[in-house]
Amino acid sequence: MAHRPGKKEESKAKILKSAGRGFRSRGFGGSGVDGLAKDAAVTSGAFYAHFKSKADAFREAVIVGLSELKDGVEMMRAQRGPRWHKDFVDFYLGDRRTCDLADSCALQSLSSEVARADDETREAFETELRGIIDAVAGGLEGTPKAKRDEAISLLALLVGSVTLARAVKDPVVSNEIAAAVRKAALGLHTRAQ
Repeated sequence: MAHRPGKKEESKAKILKSAGRGFRSRGFGGSGVDGLAKDAAVTSGAFYAHFKSKADAFREAVIVGLSELKDGVEMMRAQRGPRWHKDFVDFYLGDRRTCDLADSCALQSLSSEVARADDETREAFETELRGIIDAVAGGLEGTPKAKRDEAISLLALLVGSVTLARAVKDPVVSNEIAAAVRKAALGLHTRAQ
């Protein structure tokens, strides 16, 4: 039986999107193939028709998630111009800190999972991370080295602060973390200019 053109790609994208949400909210160890398939409203057989293993789906979910962050940085730079940096910091410490974990930034929610993953996944993560660093650095001023250093520092500050802010129970402490890091992140940019 012939399928309409693009159906296989749509099915894979649907499973991958759902798997990415599952890995973000439950982690790699908390997400089994049966659960990932159920979340995507497909059978385990359909899951395996697109991915050799849970690890393969995880790797692809990491790549897609980090690619979305890179695209978001580039879009924000294009739309916001010189204000992009401040707006990015505010967005990341606001929406990305408080949204449902399943919708969180892959860089923040999956990095610790990647650290325990296979070499192929870690290499794919590194490749995508380099692209994000380049996208952030491309919107900064200074020498290439200074821009890269600031981009790395900014990403580390934001990811680390959101991780800490999500881990605490008290919203006052979460907001305190976000406010302190916002000040540091914006100060980092001011010092670099």
